[in-house]
Amino acid sequence: MVDVFTEIKINCPIDRVSKYAANPDNAPEWYVNIDSAEWKTDKPLRIGSRIAFNAKFLGRELAYIYEIVEYIPGKKLVMRTSEGPFPMETTYTWEAIDQNTTIMTLRNQGKPSGFSKLISPFMSSMMKKANNKDLKRIKEILEA
Repeated sequence: MVDVFTEIKINCPIDRVSKYAANPDNAPEWYVNIDSAEWKTDKPLRIGSRIAFNAKFLGRELAYIYEIVEYIPGKKLVMRTSEGPFPMETTYTWEAIDQNTTIMTLRNQGKPSGFSKLISPFMSSMMKKANNKDLKRIKEILEA
């Protein structure tokens, strides 16, 4: 099982952080490995929404579709791959420290199979490194 948890303090109001992070259209701007995001269902984001992502990870091109399975605006977003090479669940949470400071968490959990299963310890450390870069990037964007 891969279970990678990261968090960051962002000097920005929770409403702005959560709206930006929860919008799949913004993912290519702040995710290091995501090249594109395409809505497969109508906007706005809600439970059942499906978004196709194209990414690169460990030198491989990945195409997968996430489905939103839980969404509490300003608090939590949970999405799962409904199609793709690596079953994964991604969770964002947001917590206001004060009116201008937010803690954002990013957690990826999944059960690798096949070749991915063999390299899962390496994969976890690479995912943690990528997630930390992603959170630093979203912090830079929102604090600018």
